[in-house]
Amino acid sequence: MDNNVLELSGIRKELGGRLIIHDASLRLGQGEVLALCGGNGAGKSTLLRMVAGILQPTAGEIWIKGKTWKHDRKGYAHQIGYMPDEYLFGQGLSAEETLAFWASLRKVSSVRVSEVLKLVGLLEVRRSKVSSFSKGMRQRLLFAQALLAKPSLLIMDEPTNGLDPYWMGSFVELIRYVKSEGHAVIFSTHQLQIAESISDYVIFLKEGKIAEQGTTASLIERYGSYGLTAAFDKLFAYPDPYVSAIEIAQP
Repeated sequence: MDNNVLELSGIRKELGGRLIIHDASLRLGQGEVLALCGGNGAGKSTLLRMVAGILQPTAGEIWIKGKTWKHDRKGYAHQIGYMPDEYLFGQGLSAEETLAFWASLRKVSSVRVSEVLKLVGLLEVRRSKVSSFSKGMRQRLLFAQALLAKPSLLIMDEPTNGLDPYWMGSFVELIRYVKSEGHAVIFSTHQLQIAESISDYVIFLKEGKIAEQGTTASLIERYGSYGLTAAFDKLFAYPDPYVSAIEIAQP
């Protein structure tokens, strides 16, 4: 296993008799960031849910810090922080109460709750009801809960959805901070400029298959001045990089 935080080997997933993920393999080390890119229905969320232990692969194996869900479920779960693409928050709870509940499950102190609220810019509104929050504020709260237990691996499904331009930039800085703290990060995104700015590695999924992968720098070099947008154009048959860049940027 070397020093890998995350390793996938030959992962396949069938749902309803249909093959959703085809033989995916990857490795991610400490302090490394991997972006999963691809169109809707490419299999990004399914792959992340398998890494998070929510779904189990039909074939293949997933290790986090040498642990598998099958053989050490508690040890595996202890290593991860998961930010889903959607979450139904408890009615009537404040941001602080919501995080305190999650903290109690992970045996995390109230001091840490305040730390992550400050980190995502929600400390001043910690006593406000989550039901009053915008989509972007709820995304930041989900990000905070994923960081609560200082996980070895941070798993995020479309974390920038609903963020305004200011917090989009702040998200980039947060990931750089998380990376500097030694956490590994795997996230899905349609925002190719975000992937370019913070990821060490990029995987493009197409119809559940890895269509392209490599270091971010090598992919940018291979596909020229349009970088990851040009890679997306070629893989998904967009005729014009400028047009596709506009379309991809839409939430």
